[in-house]
Amino acid sequence: MKAPRFPRRRALPACLAAALVAAAVAAAPAVLAAYPDKPVKLVIPYPPGGATDVIGRIVALKLGEQLGQQVVVDNRSGAGGNIGAEAVARAPADGYTLLMGALTSHATMATLEKGRLRYDLAKDFAPVMVVGSVPLVIVVNPQVPAATLKEFIAYAKANPDKLNYASSGAGSPQRMAAELLQRETGIRMTHVAYKGSGPAMTDVVAGQVNAMVETAPAALPFITANKLRALAVATPQRISMLPDVPSAAEAGVPNLEVSSTFGVLAPAGTPAAIVARLNEALAKVVQSPEAKEMLLKQGVYAAPPTTPAQSAEQIRAEVVRWRKVITESHIKSDE
Repeated sequence: MKAPRFPRRRALPACLAAALVAAAVAAAPAVLAAYPDKPVKLVIPYPPGGATDVIGRIVALKLGEQLGQQVVVDNRSGAGGNIGAEAVARAPADGYTLLMGALTSHATMATLEKGRLRYDLAKDFAPVMVVGSVPLVIVVNPQVPAATLKEFIAYAKANPDKLNYASSGAGSPQRMAAELLQRETGIRMTHVAYKGSGPAMTDVVAGQVNAMVETAPAALPFITANKLRALAVATPQRISMLPDVPSAAEAGVPNLEVSSTFGVLAPAGTPAAIVARLNEALAKVVQSPEAKEMLLKQGVYAAPPTTPAQSAEQIRAEVVRWRKVITESHIKSDE
């Protein structure tokens, strides 16, 4: 049997091919010049009032000033941030629908909810820029006989499985930091999961739970009031919010570096010219003294500007890091 014959495709004339290439090159500046010509929507995948919402509203305000168009906040909460993230992943890739991502949480969910998520963090988004992070601090109820992180580790080793710790959920940065602390030091504690940081912190203050790794802004009022004892911040250096609290590295746990990181993502396929325009605008936002001050008042440290490629690599590294912790620690999404 003879192989089927297909009509030969004719090569484009050289002059026509050159014209098409020139048109494609010229199209990028045209797209960039026209964008944005209407309001942009920033989806926040959590309820109003939380850290992502507060950060998102500051970013929306300042990004809108840079773009010359209003950036409208749209809270789409539910399923640990997955509902809002999926909505953006499925939105038109035209730059008019963006995600205010809680990147550390999304990175852990990529493993914890694998097979159940209806979007792929790596494939369905075009990262624009990582905009900031909220540092975490290790706190204990004052009844715990430990004034420093070294004393806490020694006490935990002498009393395996007797201490417990709270978290705001299985995939939260707070939970991941506590798991990393155990891995790095060889201590064993019992996890007590809560639906949110508020209830978790309440029980740690009341002494029903011994310890927690919490965001510094949320823990600060309780530390100041001596209702919680701060042992160390999970950062390479001390932070301005808690200048008297040593870093984990100072306390002898150099690899305990965890923060809750936030960034802006666009749907995959968004034209590179639009992503570049957004990246340029966000770079001005995170370098603005006014925006930095607004963010810092909410406990957020503005990130240095990064390119879309650098932001994508940072997110990829987060996914890889937490996949290893989750897999080796046998963490489940319902624990």
